[in-house]
Amino acid sequence: MTETTTTSPTVRSTAGPAPGPAGSAAAGPVLSGLGLFTVLLAAALPLVDFFIVNVALPTMGQDLHASEAVLELVVAGYGVAYAVLLVLGGRLGDLFGRRRLFLGGMAAFGLTSLACGLAPGAWSLVAARVAQGAAAAAMLPQVLATIQSATHGPRRARAMGLYGATAGLSMIAGQILGGILVSADIAGTGWRSVFLVNVPVVIAGLVLAVRSVPETRSQHPEPVDVPGTVLLGASLLALLAPLTEGRAAGWPLWTWLSLVAFPLLAAAFYTVERRADRRGRTPLVPPSLLALTSLRRGLVMLVPFSIGFSGFMFVIAVALQRGAGLDPVPAGLALAPMAIAFFVVSLAGPRLVTRWGTRVVSVGALVQAVGVGVMALTAWRSWPDLGLVQLLPGAAVAGAGQALQLPILFRIILSEVPGARAGVGGGVMITTQQSALALGVASLGTLFLSLVPGMGMRDALVTTLLVQLAGIALTGLLSLRLPRAVG
Repeated sequence: MTETTTTSPTVRSTAGPAPGPAGSAAAGPVLSGLGLFTVLLAAALPLVDFFIVNVALPTMGQDLHASEAVLELVVAGYGVAYAVLLVLGGRLGDLFGRRRLFLGGMAAFGLTSLACGLAPGAWSLVAARVAQGAAAAAMLPQVLATIQSATHGPRRARAMGLYGATAGLSMIAGQILGGILVSADIAGTGWRSVFLVNVPVVIAGLVLAVRSVPETRSQHPEPVDVPGTVLLGASLLALLAPLTEGRAAGWPLWTWLSLVAFPLLAAAFYTVERRADRRGRTPLVPPSLLALTSLRRGLVMLVPFSIGFSGFMFVIAVALQRGAGLDPVPAGLALAPMAIAFFVVSLAGPRLVTRWGTRVVSVGALVQAVGVGVMALTAWRSWPDLGLVQLLPGAAVAGAGQALQLPILFRIILSEVPGARAGVGGGVMITTQQSALALGVASLGTLFLSLVPGMGMRDALVTTLLVQLAGIALTGLLSLRLPRAVG
């Protein structure tokens, strides 16, 4: 088998599939500890930015004189562009080199963050957020692909565990950081600081990446599947755009037509991909990847988990600020126990999986259910006196349960994906997660807001948490079908 070698400023790297763990790791690119820190820093940025705007939206609306529908686009424009382009970003990294796409995507993320922070009006902010989502889609798939291609054996397991911990912690920390930045009003920037804070982080990340991230790419570069890319993008747009914008826009006719078109576009995408695979071409999402048991079953479980995660984060932010009357900082800090528990417990995940296998995920679902149940009971008994102290027990237990699921689930999904298709596999996984995050805000958020006028804030919150409990029960049942061992 021939190999193609490229040289970065500091790291010699060999393209091709990731070598096996049995002594061949030295022949391929190696991701150092500093390199792992750098790619994990980059992985945190898009997820932090998905949640950081939740507590800043009211201030944005006042400053920019924006309607609720336009403010929804600030969130939806980023999320939809991010989800739609992720798989394409992974394919381009496989084709042109993951380090190159990583550096370009990170630089673009910094520039678009600056554009968001300096936006003079609501619609220019929406446009900048769409561009920011596209930049994230170019950067993030390269993180997982680099980990898959440049780490092996126990180092890969540890790296994937840290990636999962980073992802979960970023989603919680984003909301906390947003409240702190808006309230701090640094140099009079107000809500703009939630975007401007990315710029120095990106500059530092680029400096570190040039020094520490190795170049990897697929051994057999595959051209972009144009029909598949167009149909996948159209399918995701048809689903996510109406669900994220429909409530604020009053559910006009186009939202219903778009939802009707979604299954048709999805069926057309699958047909085109399967036909390309049978003819020996390389589809955007190879059906052979979906034939991997660990990937397929892991993705099915990732959907309800992510829907519940993002839906809870949105609902609790609204309930604590509009209902309990908390300012952005205490509303964000109320979730600090969840973030701390998530971080601490996720560090033990790899050792627990080594001993107990994927049954750790099932236990995690049970623990999370207990935590959410405690929070629902607390909200019912203590409303409106909710805050850090009241929510601490339930939030900490729920965070621990989430930490026993998400990092391990990421590792399971990618465990059988070959190194040559690491970019595509990572893109498929993150696209599924991002789409489910958007669905969570749309579904649980819409349910909560529609219940408030008739039931009141407290009962609407408790009811929504009980619906989330049903979703956690589903993830627990699905976890029983995961492969017992993790590769």
